[in-house]
Amino acid sequence: MGAITDIVGFDKKKSVRARMGRPLAWFLLFVLVAITVLPFVWLMLSAFSTNNALFSGRFDFTWLNFKRVLGFASEEEILFASGRENTAELDFLRALRNSVLIASSIAIGQVFFSSMAAYAFARLKFKGRDKVFLFYLSGMMIPPIITLIPNVIFVRELGWGQSLLGIVAPFFLMTPFAVFFMRQFFLSVNRSIEEAAMIDGAGAFRIFWSINLPMVKPQMITLGVLTYVAAWNEFLWPFVLSGRFEEVQPLTVALSVFNVQTPGNRPDWSGMLAATTIATLPILIIFAIFGKRIVDSIRFTGIK
Repeated sequence: MGAITDIVGFDKKKSVRARMGRPLAWFLLFVLVAITVLPFVWLMLSAFSTNNALFSGRFDFTWLNFKRVLGFASEEEILFASGRENTAELDFLRALRNSVLIASSIAIGQVFFSSMAAYAFARLKFKGRDKVFLFYLSGMMIPPIITLIPNVIFVRELGWGQSLLGIVAPFFLMTPFAVFFMRQFFLSVNRSIEEAAMIDGAGAFRIFWSINLPMVKPQMITLGVLTYVAAWNEFLWPFVLSGRFEEVQPLTVALSVFNVQTPGNRPDWSGMLAATTIATLPILIIFAIFGKRIVDSIRFTGIK
């Protein structure tokens, strides 16, 4: 009887913990979501208000900040929205073009060349293949700041300093993460299909191009999205290479320079945040379209 009583008491305690744990879990989840979402809410409210309203603690809805960023506002509208004369200038469309060109070039180059390298490490047999792959994979442990100065010297020696080509060059070919990512999928391809193609006389490149690539097309899209987002958000390398040369500045660098150039001790937050809002839209759209595919692909590779 005593044992039965203990079991019943244990079950009651367990059910009480379960009833208390669920509301606590929902509360913690709500707090985490609020911490994540509130900065974006503040971003949007500030982007649709004026500087004078922001500094006085009120909200005045207006589209003028977005008109300013896109270059459609008059001088009177700029003065009203910014609250000051001689505001800093931002050629948003030029910076947007640079960001699109840089991110697109890096994404296309990495997807193609990383797929070739990954296929070689997954399928081709040569002496020391696995050791070479492990040595190459160890590059993921090297902080990018260590290779910054050598890359700057190398790019300038090639005459690509302060150019879009110089910004793209160090990231255009394969990277350790991209090669590892694609190799996981090539390893899962059924070898019998490749063997049948070899019997028909297909070579290694023909098998890679006509058989393997179509089978890993979803994963290539995932890698392209991840690479595109990383290149879009990159700041340090474009900032070091482009400097104050506005013709090649991407959005990340142009927004930083715009903020620094703001005269006086009151930054042009409304214009800055309106530009930031527009700059984040492409990434949000990409993740809205490909988010599930990215999660599934990363789960398949075993990356945590």
